[in-house]
Amino acid sequence: MAKAYITPEGAAKLTAELKHLVEIERPKTVDEVATAAAHGDRSENAEYKYGKLRLRDIDRRIRFLDKRLDILEVVDPATARGDAVFFGATVEVEDEDGRRRRYQIVGEDESDPERGRVSYVSPLGRALLKRKVGELVTVRRPAGDLEVEITAIGYGSVADPRT
Repeated sequence: MAKAYITPEGAAKLTAELKHLVEIERPKTVDEVATAAAHGDRSENAEYKYGKLRLRDIDRRIRFLDKRLDILEVVDPATARGDAVFFGATVEVEDEDGRRRRYQIVGEDESDPERGRVSYVSPLGRALLKRKVGELVTVRRPAGDLEVEITAIGYGSVADPRT
C-alpha cells in the first residue's frame, strides 16, 4: 500500500481516537453487551442487538485506524522551507473576483475545507503543489474551472488558515 502524508497534529488526533476506542469505548460497550445478555432472551433484546452493532462499528474503526496509521508518514510543516508550495504549506490565493483565501495543504485524513484545510490530493491541493508566489493556477473543479493567483506561501503550525 502506498504511503500517505499527515501533519503531526493530524497523526496525534488519529492516535488519540484509536486510544480512546481501545481503552474506553470498546471496554464500556463490551460491559453493556454483557449486561444486556444477562437479561435473558437475546432475540428480542434491543440493548443487546444495539450493543453488538456498536461493538462491530468500534472494531471496524479500530482496524481501519490501525492500518491507516501504519501507512501514514508524518510530515512536519515547520521543517519545510522554500518558495514553492509543498505538503503542509499555508497558501494565500486571490481569485478572479479579488477574494483572498488561505488554505493549508494537509493529508486526506485531516482535510476540512470549511476551516481552510485542503488535501494534497484534492483538485485545489494538486493544482497548488510546486507553484510559487505570483503564479496563476487553474483549479479544475466539477463546478467549472477557477483561476487563482498565489499571493503568499508560508510554513509552520497554523491553527486556522482562514485567519
